[in-house]
Amino acid sequence: MEILAFGVQADERPLIERAFEGHHDVHCLDVFLTEDTARIAAGYEIVSTSVNAVLDHRVLQTLAAGGTQMIAQRSTGFNNIDLEVAERLGLTVARVSYYSPYSVAEFAWTLAMAVNRRIVRASNRTRDFDFRLDGLMGRDLRGRTVGVLGTGKIGEAFTRIAHGFGMKLLGWDVAENPACVDLGMRYVEKERLFAESDLISLHVPLLPATRHVVDAAALKAMRDDAILVNSSRGGLVDTEALVAELRAGRFTGVGLDVYEAEAGLFFLDKSLEVVEDDTLARLVTFPNVVVTSHQAYYTADAVGQIVDTTLRNVLDHIAGRRSENVLVPRAG
Repeated sequence: MEILAFGVQADERPLIERAFEGHHDVHCLDVFLTEDTARIAAGYEIVSTSVNAVLDHRVLQTLAAGGTQMIAQRSTGFNNIDLEVAERLGLTVARVSYYSPYSVAEFAWTLAMAVNRRIVRASNRTRDFDFRLDGLMGRDLRGRTVGVLGTGKIGEAFTRIAHGFGMKLLGWDVAENPACVDLGMRYVEKERLFAESDLISLHVPLLPATRHVVDAAALKAMRDDAILVNSSRGGLVDTEALVAELRAGRFTGVGLDVYEAEAGLFFLDKSLEVVEDDTLARLVTFPNVVVTSHQAYYTADAVGQIVDTTLRNVLDHIAGRRSENVLVPRAG
């Protein structure tokens, strides 16, 4: 059976080809699955997609009309897929429900430390042989308070690192994680978490209930010298409200690995184009903001696990098996 994989990064391609070798032929494309590219999948029973694919009703209808029966998403998140339409069209949908939580948790801390210690500004200065320390002063994190929104596997890994720093731990989630409680975390209402935290990191999925969980009110409740880190999903933060607060001179730093309008931008080279997203263009101009392009998961360990799980999802589909990774089961 031939499988078509969209949105494959150069570092990811050999891992995919090696994993599928001896099982099924896989054809890797660097283009993302969109309404314009969906026709390429005609004749492929199984299509693998990345987190920045757009699988709305138009794309799903094109895939189904072309003979696609299964979508194997290479990510944990699936807010980019219209599952109701997929089910109506008889499309099986599977995701990767687990991969190394340390990849994202460690990167979240990388962003936090980068903005706290002004690493990007310092690096740019030394490239110009400017070795002054003016404007580079950071803060010790020991003894300060970290607020963790979402204490699942990634949030727990982030919390363990915070505990290692000697920080006070606040958490917010629909259910308490006993491992985080054992580390000394106190679960509080999110309003209190925003008001009392020196550092806030987001690790909740993007759902209707969590969209813009960091809204204008939450941002205004935060301390003026707080640090905000988002390595989960861009839609958790009201970016326009965030820009308004940054324009007012607030926050020690903001580290963003995701952006709510990242589709069509992230993972692509736009350096020779005029980016029409005024909000993003303004966001990257602030000296206390670091934006990266959804790379928190991008370690050999995590991507290897993602690819291996994607292969298992494909083999399960062919064999008629169902696992915890299935979002829309096989019709019939």
